[in-house]
Amino acid sequence: MSADDAAALVPHGANVGMSGFTGSGHPKAVPTALARRIEQAHARGEQFRIGVWTGASTAPELDGALAKVNGVELRLPYQSDPITRERINAGAMEYVDIHLSHVAQFVWFGFLGHLDVALIEVTAILPDGSLVPSKSIGNNKTWLDQADRIIIEVNSGMSTALQGMHDVYYGTRLPPHRKPIPIIAPGDRIGETTFRCDPAKVIAVVETNAPDRDTSFAASDETSEAIAGHILEFLGHEVRRGRLPPELLPIQSGVGNVANAVMAGLENGPFSGLTAYTEVLQDGMLNLVRSGRMVLASATALSFSADATRQFDRDIENLKTKIVLRTQEISNHPEVIRRLGVIAMNGLIEADIYGNVNSTHIRGTTIMNGIGGSGDFARNAYLSIFMTPSTAKGGSISAIVPMVTHVDHTEHDVQIIVTEHGLADLRGLSPKQRAAVVIGNAAHPSFRPALKDYFDRACRLSPGKHTPHLLDEAFRMVNPLR
Repeated sequence: MSADDAAALVPHGANVGMSGFTGSGHPKAVPTALARRIEQAHARGEQFRIGVWTGASTAPELDGALAKVNGVELRLPYQSDPITRERINAGAMEYVDIHLSHVAQFVWFGFLGHLDVALIEVTAILPDGSLVPSKSIGNNKTWLDQADRIIIEVNSGMSTALQGMHDVYYGTRLPPHRKPIPIIAPGDRIGETTFRCDPAKVIAVVETNAPDRDTSFAASDETSEAIAGHILEFLGHEVRRGRLPPELLPIQSGVGNVANAVMAGLENGPFSGLTAYTEVLQDGMLNLVRSGRMVLASATALSFSADATRQFDRDIENLKTKIVLRTQEISNHPEVIRRLGVIAMNGLIEADIYGNVNSTHIRGTTIMNGIGGSGDFARNAYLSIFMTPSTAKGGSISAIVPMVTHVDHTEHDVQIIVTEHGLADLRGLSPKQRAAVVIGNAAHPSFRPALKDYFDRACRLSPGKHTPHLLDEAFRMVNPLR
């Protein structure tokens, strides 16, 4: 049926589990049609809002379209859309920011309420009724299993050669019947290549032919290349010390131009035989796979620029033997991350002198995107690295502060902080030792005197000497008008 007819089957108040992870694999037509229907309902004075659950961020034709018409009552677990963000921070949309590894199990546990509709993009429906996933898997298996009704968008714009790249695990059990996840190497396949789908629940099939949202990345600059250089030097040091093998350990990398700069550094660096166990495969990691530097990459989604998408589509038959796309609860599973010894590299908004990291909020109250999977990896990684330019807003704001305004990753989960000015290795250090290393190695030189002055006075005047703070002025650097 048409997208408009399918959208007419979604009622006000429904919780809708939609496919999509970092701009790939999201439904392309029905969300926009649903936004039109909601806008028409509002024009008639009728209430019409839904809950939107996804894998992670999506695209303007999903998040943006529904947010623009004020059609979303609650959003989870991650977003990056500017209209959605504006509504969340204005209090017009509720937002539940969740560790990505928790989403599927929270739905199975019943913690999030009832899932009414699954709206899933696939590349094909096979004769046996199984579904070939698109360029992301995310939480789609859970949506198909748990929803009362299913709407399928079949996107003929995706290559049929994607079939066989996916690994959909159906061995998850609820406590107390859980079993170990049988992955001991990044490329291990433990599931099926397609989704199971109960045909009795399918209420609509919509045909589309549309690309994913091409992710635009800023070109590498001096700052991102300097950060990448510090990380590569550190990894080489760890190999020489015998703490990492020559091929390193499986790599997880967050999204953005700094992450791509690190991948570019790895491509030109001394390491070979690399592997990845991550959430999202971006341009930089794709280049590593295509060059042969990386022999295997496991993820839950592909998120490429337009050029990288063309390269991927041209070489898909070769690449599908080197890339595994998994369900989100497996790509981000703490047990697997810990067993494999992943090297986790993620971005941040601000870090404080003791190593606490804020990756979600501006000045403690305004959400940017969400925690995503960074917490899944940081707490369980062999090496937990956070990276950022040392300043923001043209150099007027320090990314290194006395005390973060919101804590996503405590100092217990943060081992390495890297900026363009250096790398702070916090392993085995006490709080005061950490502060000295963070200020001396990671902070921008123009902010070091103020940070050191704060720390020195806190050491003298704080009633507690283990983690010295002056609470009446701890936030002045992020709120100078206070």
